[in-house]
Amino acid sequence: MKNRNSRRKFLKNTALSTTAMTLGMSAKSYSRIMGSNDRINFGVIGMNSRGGALIDSILEVKNTSISDICDVDSRVIEKRSGEIQKKSGSKPAGHKDFHSILDNQEIDAIAIATPDHWHAIMAIMGAKAGKHVYVEKPCCHNPHEGEVLLAVQKKYDKVIQMGNQQRSGAASIQAIKEIRDGLIGDVYFGKAWYSNNRDSIGQGKEVPVPEWLDWELWQGPAPRRTFKDNYVHYNWHWFWNWGTGEINNNGTHELDICRWALGVDYPVKVASSGGRYAYNDDWEFYDTQVANYEFEGGKMITWEGKSCNNHQYFDRGRGVTIHGTKGTIMMDRQGYFAYDQSGKVIKEMKEVADSGTMDLVGGGGLTTMHMLNFCNGIKMGEELAAPVHDGYISNLMPHLGNIAQKCGRSLDINPLNGHILGDDEAMTMWSRDYEYGWEPTV
Repeated sequence: MKNRNSRRKFLKNTALSTTAMTLGMSAKSYSRIMGSNDRINFGVIGMNSRGGALIDSILEVKNTSISDICDVDSRVIEKRSGEIQKKSGSKPAGHKDFHSILDNQEIDAIAIATPDHWHAIMAIMGAKAGKHVYVEKPCCHNPHEGEVLLAVQKKYDKVIQMGNQQRSGAASIQAIKEIRDGLIGDVYFGKAWYSNNRDSIGQGKEVPVPEWLDWELWQGPAPRRTFKDNYVHYNWHWFWNWGTGEINNNGTHELDICRWALGVDYPVKVASSGGRYAYNDDWEFYDTQVANYEFEGGKMITWEGKSCNNHQYFDRGRGVTIHGTKGTIMMDRQGYFAYDQSGKVIKEMKEVADSGTMDLVGGGGLTTMHMLNFCNGIKMGEELAAPVHDGYISNLMPHLGNIAQKCGRSLDINPLNGHILGDDEAMTMWSRDYEYGWEPTV
């Protein structure tokens, strides 16, 4: 489907919606007047954590329905089915195997909120099955399958949006407009951060697989591991076999905003420092990491992640500062402040709809607005706020940070495609080993 609305028109529409909300409209009422009359029927895959948020946001958008849901955890199917029935008046069919959703010709779009190692695989299979796809970040577990996903999107011409929700925020869009209009001069540096107080995940013990979990299907494309008691449902984030570390789990969002603000795509050099400092446990990634990205044209982005120390900047657990020759803009999911060179606030705007500031386990205005944009992309060809071909670049940056960190050296990057130059060892991490039969193909 070709995008027919320009970004300029999207910005104009957002400005109009901002005015409407200022006059007392909620995110719910906003979403319901913007939809067209064509109903989009969803299948949602992954019911824990973000799955619940996506369900809420889908049902906030006018003329949508959820006919099917899926999870390998049998306990959560009935819970979410009841919630959907209460909110929509219709109880969805529940499945353990996502193939049932892909095979259902009545489903127009799928929303994916599974562990990271499933994201690209399910998105690829979904597009091949004729579905439009909303996929939570990261859109890929490794760069190779991300490139396959881009090729599949192009071949099957499906609408695929990555869950960079802040791209749909009215305040963030306005901040980018201010930057483009020169409010803080020529921008050259973006600083992103994330701070939290995550506990130790301990030393896992091999135990029988719980009766409510299909461990084989949960693992899917990943090489097989014996079940341990500290994997499911959240700590998989910190294991290379399934997760992508904090820099991909949360850093993707702020790196994306910095890249958007600076107007850059692939970097030319990437370096990273850090380690697992807070605890001696099974966590395989880094609880403390500083990744640096240099771009053509004399621009730079830095991400600082502190998973186990909640010291904050601007009293915020996450956010970005964009630095220019005439001032600085601080922006997060709640809005933005613009400062001149003396530190005086010269402009500010609060986000028009409340959203969670940290892991967005709940729904909130940004998720709903992002889902609305996705639905309008399907129904009317509206330009996506985070189309997968752009989301992939923001997703690749954390992957490159992890590769540089694991290799222990800086990486030279091809600015045309993001590939690592002159480092065969680093490029071995461009892909991964897959369980037989699960390799992604176009």
